[in-house]
Amino acid sequence: MATSGQFLSPTGQVPPPRSGQAPLRDIPQDAVDRPLAGYAHDYAGGHDTGLHQHQRAQLLYATAGAMRVETLATHYVVPAGRALWVPAGEPHAVRMAEAVAMRALFLRQDAASAGPASTTVMAVTPLLHELILAACAEPLEWDVEGRGGHLAALIKDEITRAASQPLGVAALRDARLKRLAQALRANPSDSRTLEEWAPHCGASPRTLARLFHAETGLGFSAWRQALRLAEASALLAGGMPPTRVAAAVGYASAPAFGAAYRAAFGVTPRGRASS
Repeated sequence: MATSGQFLSPTGQVPPPRSGQAPLRDIPQDAVDRPLAGYAHDYAGGHDTGLHQHQRAQLLYATAGAMRVETLATHYVVPAGRALWVPAGEPHAVRMAEAVAMRALFLRQDAASAGPASTTVMAVTPLLHELILAACAEPLEWDVEGRGGHLAALIKDEITRAASQPLGVAALRDARLKRLAQALRANPSDSRTLEEWAPHCGASPRTLARLFHAETGLGFSAWRQALRLAEASALLAGGMPPTRVAAAVGYASAPAFGAAYRAAFGVTPRGRASS
């Protein structure tokens, strides 16, 4: 297993959490005197980092496998080929449902200005993919006047240009809604209405509808579609054919799924740009 980073400090200790905050993970990439640093680690399926935060912004990227990243407000599905921008100090937890080859970047405040102000899923171009791999192959203290410096400049430019992707699903806080969300993540094809979910959740359909709008700003159908498309992206990245993905996430037909996917991501489920 290749790795160029770790979650523990050199003394083997994780600093205690500040009052009311997620623990601050101490790794070399957070402290090196360079605008950005690469982090490469291959994780086994089932790994869970737990809720934590970093001093620097991160670009979390996987060359294989899908990451599930939870912040206090949103759950993200980040399949291979896309990356998640996490601002400095943002509490988050990363779960690997399967083996994940992570190749991430940590960006100092001056370099992080190239990214968005909030947590965002980004499309990764072939150029940015290669730049991330190259940055992860550089030593932590790379030559600012040499190859490392050129890579950093190009990476910042590519991050600025990266298109955002709607792969975040609003987190639900009410225990009754959490039960519904857990069931739908396990089976996105479940087509039950709020009326049919009400006995399972222990609340009336009207109460569930009100809670959905209050917590997410969305109706149940819109929230469920966001979840289905996020789960579909992970299945597609794993190699499942689009026709099977459509059925797995609850679309009545492959054309209906394709239309929804194109509307959300600007590409077909096979990755072709929509006309």
